[in-house]
Amino acid sequence: MADVNKVVLAYSGGLDTSVILKWLQDTYNCEVVTFTADLGQGEEVEPARAKAKAMGVKEIYIDDLREEFVRDFVYPMFRANTVYEGEYLLGTSIARPLIAKRLIEIANETGADAISHGATGKGNDQVRFELGAYALKPGVKVIAPWREWDLLSREKLMDYAEKHAIPIERHGKKKSPYSMDANLLHISYEGGVLEDTWTEHEEDMWKWTVSPEAAPDTATYIELTYRAGDIVAIDGKDMSPATVLAELNRIGGENGIGRLDIVENRYVGMKSRGCYETPGGTIMLKGHRAIESITLDREVAHLKDELMPKYASLIYNGFWWSPERLMLQQMIDASQANVNGVVRMKLYKGNVIITGRKSDDSLFDANIATFEDDAGAYNQADAGGFIKLNALRMRIAAGKGRKLI
Repeated sequence: MADVNKVVLAYSGGLDTSVILKWLQDTYNCEVVTFTADLGQGEEVEPARAKAKAMGVKEIYIDDLREEFVRDFVYPMFRANTVYEGEYLLGTSIARPLIAKRLIEIANETGADAISHGATGKGNDQVRFELGAYALKPGVKVIAPWREWDLLSREKLMDYAEKHAIPIERHGKKKSPYSMDANLLHISYEGGVLEDTWTEHEEDMWKWTVSPEAAPDTATYIELTYRAGDIVAIDGKDMSPATVLAELNRIGGENGIGRLDIVENRYVGMKSRGCYETPGGTIMLKGHRAIESITLDREVAHLKDELMPKYASLIYNGFWWSPERLMLQQMIDASQANVNGVVRMKLYKGNVIITGRKSDDSLFDANIATFEDDAGAYNQADAGGFIKLNALRMRIAAGKGRKLI
């Protein structure tokens, strides 16, 4: 422990990280630098500055990372139509590599020799933070208090805070029964009644979305403009990446879109039930697939779909900064050169319904696809030979008496 002189702590100002701050000071006898990220979680981050100052912190970083988060992490992920285990849009997973990146940048700026985080030893986040940190600064020391200390309950944390005069209210507003994480892409909920997989989630748990039953009886129509696979405008109005996502969250939330209740497989080995609100991301995924449906070559689209589960696992498991993810990203980004155009969709009571798509780069040819007379654009007689050639191996096997049933 004597070799740690300065630590950069991912600091929210809440109970856990405030206790960690003091614990680091006492246990490692080191200087602590705090880093608080604004990723669009919807909560004030400035109060963390006052709390850190009160605990003797001299170097305090509070960074607005919303645009970088959506532009450099969320958008690249959605170019791949990324979904983990068929449902999860990776809202927590995709935020961790950015936090790891900034932790390392601050460590380099301040001359710190260690970083620290508040992730527990049971979850995925410890893996994501640390894989990112080691990829970006191989020799960095990582301190994970939840794997070292014996403060393994909320009451023990509160007692520690009280004993050391850490500015945390023991009696304040009612604490949520859930473990929650929020950023511009989603809010996640774990714990509480959700630990019983048969118990229905509670309606008052949701923060961003109305229930589909309570959503408006009139549909909302929107148009998304895409350039190189990214949304650049809503209803013809140019917007920055973070503004796009915030606006889609608002519109989607009003229409009851983006609720999810799943049991997922954590990288550390256990199953975990989580509920997620991802209104904007749900709209983005549907819209992106719609614009790709007219602008991507068939085999390119199918290859992307085959590779997507691997890409999703890499992000979920914390390998954003790995060479294999970077390689896949280059291929995915190259596929998006002609993914340009406009998608029109109808939002209604939890549903995202595509009603139109158009592009100057569209591969859809109405003259060929028509059920009417195509004036010779497609010779239907060619299909006979095509079918016979594809059936050849099966005809040979059948001629040899191979049984299929």
